[in-house]
Order: sequence, then C-alpha cells, then structure tokens
Amino acid sequence: MFAEYIAAALRWAEYKIIESDDPVFVSVPGLNGAWATGKTVEEARAELIEVIEEWLVLGIKLGHTIPAIEGAMINVSRQKPASSACNGVLRHKVDYFSSSPV
Repeated sequence: MFAEYIAAALRWAEYKIIESDDPVFVSVPGLNGAWATGKTVEEARAELIEVIEEWLVLGIKLGHTIPAIEGAMINVSRQKPASSACNGVLRHKVDYFSSSPV
C-alpha cells in the first residue's frame, strides 16, 4: 500500500542544490515537512523514502488527512472499538486507493 504512494510521491519530488555539507535538498510539494538532504541525489532520495514512510505513519497515527498524489490515496478514519474492554481507545482504519489498474 505505501510503496505505490511513495513511488508517486517520488515522481513529484523537487530537487535543489543548497550550500551545505549535504548539498542535495529534496522535498515533495503537498507533503508539508517531508524533506531530506544528502551528499548525492541517490542519498537524498533514499533518505526521502524513509522520511515519507515516517510522515505517513505519523499522519495515520494522528488521524490526519493524507493528500492524494497522482490518484494514489490513503484514507484514514478513526473508529471507536465496539468492545468496552478497549477503554475508549481509538483505532485507525486505513484504506488505499489508486486510480491505476492493479
């Protein structure tokens, strides 16, 4: 599920050269706070993949809306379990949708 979303995000990634020990800066428009740097494009891209994974997990955990990219969507809904044994803890239901044929 995450692999297709991350692949779509990487196609939208924007790379810049900055003055730094890690001169390659990369971010994905629409994924606020998801950026990475590296000494090479490959290093920055590998770091960005990890950042996007963590960004998605945190967003899902917090129940944030995950923006669609190229028709790839991850929908998060909060559900209270039916059982009272869970002490009111909320669960997250995650659905993945893609406009591309599977």
